[in-house]
Amino acid sequence: MKTSIRFLALIFFLSTTAIFAAEWTMLHGPDGKNMSPDTGLLTSWPEGGPTLLWTISDIGEGVSGYSSLTIQDGRLFTTGTRAGRSVVYCFDLNGNRLWEYENGPAWTRYDPGTRSTPAVDGEFVYDLSPHGYLVCLTVETGERVWGRNILTDFEGENIAWGLSGSLRIDGDKLFVAPGGARASLVALNKRTGETIWTTPSLGQGYRAGYGTPTVFEHDGLRIVAITYSKGMFGVNAENGELLFRFRHEHQFEVNATGPLYHNGHLFISNDWRNYRGGMGGSVKLRLTITDGNASLEEVWRSLYFDPSQGNAILLDGLLFGSTHMPRGGAFLCVDWNTGEILYEGARIGRGSPLTWAEGLLYVVSIGGDMMLIRPNPERFDVISQFSLPDNGEGRVLAHPVVIGQRLYIRHGRFLYCFDIAR
Repeated sequence: MKTSIRFLALIFFLSTTAIFAAEWTMLHGPDGKNMSPDTGLLTSWPEGGPTLLWTISDIGEGVSGYSSLTIQDGRLFTTGTRAGRSVVYCFDLNGNRLWEYENGPAWTRYDPGTRSTPAVDGEFVYDLSPHGYLVCLTVETGERVWGRNILTDFEGENIAWGLSGSLRIDGDKLFVAPGGARASLVALNKRTGETIWTTPSLGQGYRAGYGTPTVFEHDGLRIVAITYSKGMFGVNAENGELLFRFRHEHQFEVNATGPLYHNGHLFISNDWRNYRGGMGGSVKLRLTITDGNASLEEVWRSLYFDPSQGNAILLDGLLFGSTHMPRGGAFLCVDWNTGEILYEGARIGRGSPLTWAEGLLYVVSIGGDMMLIRPNPERFDVISQFSLPDNGEGRVLAHPVVIGQRLYIRHGRFLYCFDIAR
């Protein structure tokens, strides 16, 4: 009996240690690849889905927002809107609210609600509101450490759907894109909020995009790449020097997918339904650095694979994601090397979010159907699926998170936590 008790105690200790040690500190994780380090997960789900551990039902009001979540040291961070304000929320991993902080006025125009996902780094958590209010708060209490408005400070003009890109932290630097007359991209000291460097404006009419910065190493250079209103540009992460830019236009200036980098290549995408001059859809580019100078060469372009809002994942030479137009939200698999569409799966909804863990894709349709998908290059291979509780309002656009052997899904003012430990 004592041996059994000790064994059960050990299992409980190991499982709780995994939950609290797991971290997901920025949108798509610390490295931005949207791939969880989790192991020991269910390889299929029971009918009706995995066990629902808890639900948070009051992250703001109504639709509230489309922010995903971040986790560090047993604390969970997300944002929502309430009583005309944007609010940063901190919960423990049992769904109990620890503190909240109001970060400026709420976004009330097209698709009301918060957009970006907080970034957490050590003692501090950072949030960017749709109106440009950037704050650094203490993780423990939510006390304000510093704050500034990036649109005001860098003479930026807000964009039609509000600032939506999440923050990216790299060492002591915090990268944010005001798209203003004084700077297109800035690096701030994450401890003080002071400006380290700025990349000059790209010109009149060149505003911020909706994507999140990507940071990567290529040929000895550390580079920050980001989409903006008319395409993508990249800078030297050390000093902000402009290295390259690429025009990739959209009628409404919606470049909402942050650049995906892999092995000397960059992939970007936008909704092609309003493309002009043959530009739009998705494109893969070869990046070359020669004597410190960068150049881009188009490898392939696809008008039919146009995942939006950062919803594409690269696995073993294959790109997976849901389309926007003209395939009407179909889930596609595309050859990374050639751009060839290998199969077209079910129409799950335009811009349906996804993530990856332990060899499988976790895809939630904008209508609230959660799917566990095997990344099969030959067919749309759904292993299990279930429907979210019919509680939240609006589309399901927040990116799901798998960490600590749990699956987190946000829908409006609701957050669901499921146990997916094997």
